[in-house]
Amino acid sequence: MLVEPIESEAARAVVRGRARPAPSTTRPVAVDETPIEDEVRAELARAVGPTRVARYESRLADAGRAFRAERFQDAARILKKLAEDAPGAASVRELYGVTLYRQEKWRAAAKELEAFHLLTGSTEQHPVLADCHRALRHWDRVDELWAELREASPSAELVTEGRIVQAGSLADRGDVVAAVALLEEGWRFPKRPREHHLRRAYALADAYERAGDVLRARELFDRIHALEPDFADVARRVRALR
Repeated sequence: MLVEPIESEAARAVVRGRARPAPSTTRPVAVDETPIEDEVRAELARAVGPTRVARYESRLADAGRAFRAERFQDAARILKKLAEDAPGAASVRELYGVTLYRQEKWRAAAKELEAFHLLTGSTEQHPVLADCHRALRHWDRVDELWAELREASPSAELVTEGRIVQAGSLADRGDVVAAVALLEEGWRFPKRPREHHLRRAYALADAYERAGDVLRARELFDRIHALEPDFADVARRVRALR
C-alpha cells in the first residue's frame, strides 16, 4: 500500500518540542516500487476522472518514493498540485499532510490531516494531527483529538502515540503532574516490550525528570537502556542522571 509507512509517522510525535532530542523511533522504510492499491486507484478515478487517473497515479507513486527517500520538498511539490486537483482524494491529503509535518509546517499539515479525517473518519493520523495542534498551542483541539483516539482505540501503538502527545501537551501547559499521571495510567513494563512500550517508557521517564523525580527517571531510563542501548538518546540520558 502506498501510504502504509505514513502510519509510523505517529512515532515522530514522541516528546516533540523538548529541548532534548526526541527519540527517533520511526520504523525504517525501504525506497522501492510500492504498487498503488486498487482502493487508492479507485479513489483517484473518482476525484479526477478515469481518463486522467493513470497520470495522477504515476505522480502519486513519485511522491511516495520521494517521501520514502526523505526528499520531502520534492514530495510536497508533487502533492500540492495533486491535492489542488483532487481535493477529495484522501490518500493524497494524508500523504501531503504527513510530508508537511516532516517539514515542520504545522498549520499546513494540520489542514491536510483534518481534511483526511473528514474524508475518511479515520483516527489513524490523530497523533500526528494532535502534534501539529500542540505545536500551534491549540490545546482544546489536542484534547479533542486525544478523546476521539482513545474512544476509537484503533491499535495499542496508535493510542500510545496519542497518549504521549497528549501528555507532552499537558507538560507544555505547565501541568507536569497531569502528564505523569496520564503516562502512568494502566502502565506496567512488559516482560517482552515492543517499540511502542519503549516509547511510552521513555516519555514517562522524561516526565519524571521534568517533575523532579530523578530517582524514578533514572530507574526507567536504566531499564530502557538495558533492553535497547541504542534507543533514541537513552544512553546520554542515563549518563546525565548518574
